[in-house]
Amino acid sequence: MTAQVLVLYTGGTIGMVQTEQGLAPASGLQERIEMALGMSLSTLPTFEVLEISPLIDSANITPKHWTKLVSILATHWQDYDGFVILHGTDTMAYTASALSFMLGACSKNVILTGSQIPLGMNRSDATSNLQAALSLAVSHRIADISLVFDGKLMRGNRIQKVSSGRFEAFHTPNDDLLGELAIETQLYPDRMIKSHDETTTSLEHRLVCFKAGAVGVLTLHPSQPSSIYQSLLDDEDCKAIVLMTYGAGNVPDQNPAFLSFLTEAMLRKKNIVNLTQCLHGGVSQGAYAAGSILSSMNALSGRDMTLEAAFCKLHWLIATGESYYSILEKWNINYCGEYTHQ
Repeated sequence: MTAQVLVLYTGGTIGMVQTEQGLAPASGLQERIEMALGMSLSTLPTFEVLEISPLIDSANITPKHWTKLVSILATHWQDYDGFVILHGTDTMAYTASALSFMLGACSKNVILTGSQIPLGMNRSDATSNLQAALSLAVSHRIADISLVFDGKLMRGNRIQKVSSGRFEAFHTPNDDLLGELAIETQLYPDRMIKSHDETTTSLEHRLVCFKAGAVGVLTLHPSQPSSIYQSLLDDEDCKAIVLMTYGAGNVPDQNPAFLSFLTEAMLRKKNIVNLTQCLHGGVSQGAYAAGSILSSMNALSGRDMTLEAAFCKLHWLIATGESYYSILEKWNINYCGEYTHQ
């Protein structure tokens, strides 16, 4: 081992440079990081940058990239003390959620970060985020796949991007912070999941092959076209649907087309997860008459999970070979702190 930390650069704003077409990912990041960090390098763990090829804007992330990341981690797991993944902020929450299910409670730290302004540009937040991620990668035990951003350490499967224009880009609406990085670093170990020994030797058994298009998302809104329902039902690749409902999990139970959709989804063995469109709080399925119909249709409660976590959990369960009926049984397992115990 020639360095303590492996930095995986996938692309994203943090390593972008200005081109004629606008900001775009660029190689040669290790040298740019060392230049930006300057004298603080002596106080940070040693690191090496591995650039994923090809580098991509995170808007182009697909589930196959999650498998690729875990494959790279598996290859280098024994060679480093900790890992930092540099990722674009747009789909950061999806990747962090997917990795949390794939990796479980880790015996080595895997921390994601990025930035709102590229490294080296005026007022960039990249330097502080990088310093925080590198220092946390080896100095403290963090079993959760986590994100460090704007001085906050957050559980990866509870984050959502809430701002495209502020440095405070991410919140965990229904979860407490795992740590805060101010003048002093304050971590909260009692809020973290407990690590296991299974990741000390190999991650190969964690690799899964995601099925493209396996999970759909349907956001309810008043008087939506009924063709949306049929397209999800007829798509044979779509095995599960995240239903973004109103309030505490309510649906238009007086809408015949919607009720027909629920019935047909159950008959066609497509799992449905009920998730609220509200940023805070969660689903209380059955608290209102307008939501009670879902329980009779085998719809699963998403509790207070984020859309990203629910989407990735379904994708992961399907990729591991779970059937419609086994997902009905296993959905309520809290695998890695993805929802609040109630």
